Amino acid sequence: MVSAPGRLRQRDARGRPGPGLRGRFCWHRHGGAVDVDVEALQKRLGVKFKRPELLAQAMVHRSYVNEAPDRSIQSNERLEFLGDAVLGCVIARWLYDRYPQVDEGRLTELRAHLVKGETLARVAEQLGLGRFLLLGRGEDATGGRTRPLNLARTFEAVVGAMYLDAGFARTERWLLRVMRPELESLGRGELPADAKSRLQHRVQTLFGVAPQYRIVEAVGPDHAKMFTVEAVVGDRALGSGRGRSKRIAERQAAEEALARLDRDYGPAP
Repeated sequence: MVSAPGRLRQRDARGRPGPGLRGRFCWHRHGGAVDVDVEALQKRLGVKFKRPELLAQAMVHRSYVNEAPDRSIQSNERLEFLGDAVLGCVIARWLYDRYPQVDEGRLTELRAHLVKGETLARVAEQLGLGRFLLLGRGEDATGGRTRPLNLARTFEAVVGAMYLDAGFARTERWLLRVMRPELESLGRGELPADAKSRLQHRVQTLFGVAPQYRIVEAVGPDHAKMFTVEAVVGDRALGSGRGRSKRIAERQAAEEALARLDRDYGPAP
């Protein structure tokens, strides 16, 4: 736990350890206090933590740990790992209930859209998480508080901290509240284009031709066949996918092809 001696200590306004929550949690570094204003952060989030030290740890970027002389200080990465799983489960359940006629492949795409870094960074920015981050000097000086990757990962760490503090049901309610604008955009019919449509547009823009899909393998009995499909441009395979139907495998192949095109040619404008 991050509240172990020598890691995270609660202190009063004069820097003395205090028995109850008085607004800030502090680490001492180089003789001075570097703190997280958990009281203000909880107000921003609209929640009250029973163990605010978890919320404080969610603000610790790895760059801060690298510069801290106390090697027992932990970054928020374990909380981020946990929060990523909780977030994915909450969004999957919401999509399952909201779109009963949508198949597995499309649900997977919608979930990816809602939990991708860009989406989470927007939510984190709206919550003002950047101002509470504990960063190393270099990371802070180069815009780390507004860097989308940092914001997205911090949001996931907050989700992990809340799950440990209050359980799944409360975390689910909070997530659906703070992500409401993103969820409502889907509810208004503003669904992102599916992977195959995006790949077709991208390939036609880059090469002036349409991608093709070829079945590489189909194994198993008819009632449980697994398909492997490649997305191909000319004689070049850009991505492959596997699924219980050709449509699911094609979508996975398209997603992999899009990722490869992003690496080779940069993100689509």
